[in-house]
Amino acid sequence: MTEPMDADANLDAAAATLTQEAESANLSQAQYRRKMQRRQEVQQQRIADRSIEKGLVIVHTGNGKGKTTAALGMVLRSLGHGYKVAIVQFIKGAWEPAEKAVLERFGDQLSFHAMGEGFTWDTQDRDRDTQTAQVAWEKALSYIRNPEYKTILLDEVNIALKHGFLTVDQVLAGLAKKPQMTHVLLTGRGAPQELIDQADLVTEMTLVKHPFREQGVKAQPGIEF
Repeated sequence: MTEPMDADANLDAAAATLTQEAESANLSQAQYRRKMQRRQEVQQQRIADRSIEKGLVIVHTGNGKGKTTAALGMVLRSLGHGYKVAIVQFIKGAWEPAEKAVLERFGDQLSFHAMGEGFTWDTQDRDRDTQTAQVAWEKALSYIRNPEYKTILLDEVNIALKHGFLTVDQVLAGLAKKPQMTHVLLTGRGAPQELIDQADLVTEMTLVKHPFREQGVKAQPGIEF
């Protein structure tokens, strides 16, 4: 098993090196073309060597903006392929997001459940928040176990884990029951390390600047909701 992995790593390193070398301003046009031709050969070999197909556990976390937005991009691609998709929102729900108004146009191809009651500082009731999250998790499980659904987005579920409304063991046990080809996306800051370790794809959004904090700009339609 180690030899194919080593070969993949060597190809990845070669691709990175060729790309870096091609960015040099000192290359002639002929040298640049040769680098890109070799880069193309390496890329074709990388693609040929990756033949595994599987459903992925995908985590979007971090303090930066865009976790749900990136996940919704994957949702739209799945819908574009004609797959059935389910979205369960764990925190949002007291207000109607614009995404729901758009995605509902897909009809029966998409199941959308905004099951939260708003942010924790709005609800101010830990027991009720826990009960709400548990109900949302049971709804999510009904889709995770259903092989008819290709992509399932658990929006802000990481927040529910962070606050202890759900347990990590509970979520990992549920993910273990998903069909082989089902993709599950989990968003929200503060994803626990155990979930990160089990995931296939993890992206951390890094906050660099935000107009709310630096400029006092309020949340705006089309950007935040």
